Amino acid sequence: MRLKDLEIFVVAPPAPGWGGRYWIFPKLTTDNGIVGYGECYASTVGPKAMQAVIEDVFERHMLGQSPEDIELMFRRAYSAGFTQRPDPTVMGAFSGLEIACWDILGKARGRPVWALLGGRMNERVRSYTYLYPEAGQESAEFWVNPDLAAKAALRFVDQGFTAVKFDPAGPYTIRGGHQPAMSDISRSAAFCKAIREAVGDRADLLFGTHGQFTTGGAIRLGQALEPYAPLWYEEPIPPDNLLEFAAVAGQVRIPLATGERLTTKAEFGTLLRAGGVKILQPALGRVGGIWEAKKISAMAEVFNAEMAPHLYAGPVEWAANIHLAASIPNLLIAETIETGGAFHQRLIKHSIRWEEGYIHPPESPGLGIDFDEEVARAHPYTGDRLHLDMQEAPCDYARPNRFEGGAPRKE
Repeated sequence: MRLKDLEIFVVAPPAPGWGGRYWIFPKLTTDNGIVGYGECYASTVGPKAMQAVIEDVFERHMLGQSPEDIELMFRRAYSAGFTQRPDPTVMGAFSGLEIACWDILGKARGRPVWALLGGRMNERVRSYTYLYPEAGQESAEFWVNPDLAAKAALRFVDQGFTAVKFDPAGPYTIRGGHQPAMSDISRSAAFCKAIREAVGDRADLLFGTHGQFTTGGAIRLGQALEPYAPLWYEEPIPPDNLLEFAAVAGQVRIPLATGERLTTKAEFGTLLRAGGVKILQPALGRVGGIWEAKKISAMAEVFNAEMAPHLYAGPVEWAANIHLAASIPNLLIAETIETGGAFHQRLIKHSIRWEEGYIHPPESPGLGIDFDEEVARAHPYTGDRLHLDMQEAPCDYARPNRFEGGAPRKE
């Protein structure tokens, strides 16, 4: 069995677009006709350029190879061009292709992917969601209003969620870390207070940021959130300075989480050795794939750290996350888009089951999903923007910062 053909789907989810502007799914076919699907989360170049990268990685390192040769193909891609160091774009391309290989291997052996990763450790996977507005009630106000967030939190907790995530902490800018505006600190504390009052002790609060702050700024904000006992404080500083997380952890009594923008065990290993972060959030479509994430999980065990696979993408990465999560002993929780996402589930014909706050790992061979190519072809992305954008303007200290939440601006 050899890898023979590659096809790439670039799919645009309908408005409001939870999960990003588009999703990239490589489809691999072997010489004996077995098909596997993957997903690439990396978004550092436009979709046409990313398709070219995926094609190059496949043709250069994987074409004609057995899909079993995960380790060999990873080392080729990781070392390509005399690099042998983390590269988010190349590893993002490889990640999606690697996930497709696991889908093929499971189908070839008639077993779900989790069975090939050491078996099922977890019968079900605890899940969380970002706070999203109800369908038809989307507005810019939702993302900055504590009362609307609290109402949404209660709605999701009543559905069965035992953890919800939100990010009211101000703009994500290209300028690196900044000091939070006092209005951003006040709003963040108000969100925590309102949501905690709404859900009580029925759910954990997951405070999200996206690398907005300097070390000192992260400490100031984190200390303001301590009275509300969040389960985690996510990526409070930019991901390009892994050693500074320990400085934040030394001053903030909330567990730190990070990892969606990191790639390979090299970066996660540095993070673990530096100390401070005990909750790792790899995005399997960027980190190097399922096998690389399994290695990171094993490293994390040694440091008494937990895994919380990240998802702000499509349903194939979600499926990969679930198989990893089912197979590891140090799972904390896994992200979903609401209870699976309306368009996410449509794209895989509702082949993953979410129930009362938990995801049930698929029993079918491979990733256990039924990818609907007709739906994928009917929703192509035809623009040239990135999956997500960052703001160029600096933080505003004179007026309240207003920012969009999980949905990208309409084109």
